[in-house]
Amino acid sequence: MSGRREFPHCQDEPLAVRATPADWALARAELSARGTVVLYARPSDWAAEPDDERPVRERLGQDWSRYLELAHPEVALRFLFSRRLLTSVGAEVVGGSPEALEVRYGPTGRPYLRGREDIDISVSHTDGLTVVGMTTRGLVGVDVRRADHPLDESRLASHVCTPYELMSLTALPAAERNATLLQLLTLKEAYRKAVGQSARFRFNEFGFGPDGEPVRMHRPDGTSGPGTEWAFRSFLVDGPHRISVAVYDAGLTAS
Repeated sequence: MSGRREFPHCQDEPLAVRATPADWALARAELSARGTVVLYARPSDWAAEPDDERPVRERLGQDWSRYLELAHPEVALRFLFSRRLLTSVGAEVVGGSPEALEVRYGPTGRPYLRGREDIDISVSHTDGLTVVGMTTRGLVGVDVRRADHPLDESRLASHVCTPYELMSLTALPAAERNATLLQLLTLKEAYRKAVGQSARFRFNEFGFGPDGEPVRMHRPDGTSGPGTEWAFRSFLVDGPHRISVAVYDAGLTAS
């Protein structure tokens, strides 16, 4: 599955940001021109967090207690950086100060930036990479996973794939199945995040088209699903990372 299609509301590739003025200028230009921007960052490219707890606590706001509950140090650091990137992107791309743009959550658990509810956001992080999606057109969802980690195909495939996808996956050479299953998983996670569904959302009840065709949602039997208001993209970036993006165009204009 190539992940390539005409996607006028998202750039051809996600933008790598290192907190430089040039990075932010490019991100602002993308959001202004297309209404959607997807960015990714490596924590190692950014300055270390301050030793003082107070600014970190102020930035996290209601996420502070959630941060303290994360028992694994690496997971806690990834979570902390994801919120830092999210508020930095909000401040630099749509305006305001990072301190004022606290991350809040709606009734379904979807995040939003307090004070900029006109901007829809999504965030995802894995080992070594954090991704932020932002749109003024409707809804956005992003998901990132390491592409060099093998998936448990025997356990995951029946939960992730529709009957049509499972048949197509089984027909592939064994060496190609992990990459295909990973792309399907990240596309479906991105869609789940965009619509605000819970983790119990059934991935095997909707699917995506075969390789070499536009990435569009399909019914379980492989026939075409919703129309062109939904657009999907999937990318390999920074070596071993798979990023997938789902954008719903509600007919709003870019701002």
